[in-house]
Amino acid sequence: MTRRAYIYFIATFLLGIVVGVAGTLFFAWNTGMWHRRPTKERIVRRLSRDLNLSAGQVEQLKQIMDDSQKQMRELRKQAGPQFDAIREEGHERIRKILSPEQLQKFNELVRRREERRKRGRAP
Repeated sequence: MTRRAYIYFIATFLLGIVVGVAGTLFFAWNTGMWHRRPTKERIVRRLSRDLNLSAGQVEQLKQIMDDSQKQMRELRKQAGPQFDAIREEGHERIRKILSPEQLQKFNELVRRREERRKRGRAP
């Protein structure tokens, strides 16, 4: 091979790497995979900056957010058992249509999903 062919080969390889990395970054950013979850502190800081809130307004905003979070937690506690019952009923209906081999795999999938859900990483 000539020297020019080696240069073209290396340039093509490097260009492929650059395009692949750029595509991955673009995909991850646009799908939200690399966005940080909003926290109360970030929301308060952003609203305070964007709306030019006074110190009193910031304190009121924090109280409102605390109250809202408390109400949402209570609602989740009340509705949680209903969601669990619907989920389990769906699982039972699925189990009825599966073969024994499929049932074993399905039960393992459900077990792993429940473990993730209990750890707080619900799919």
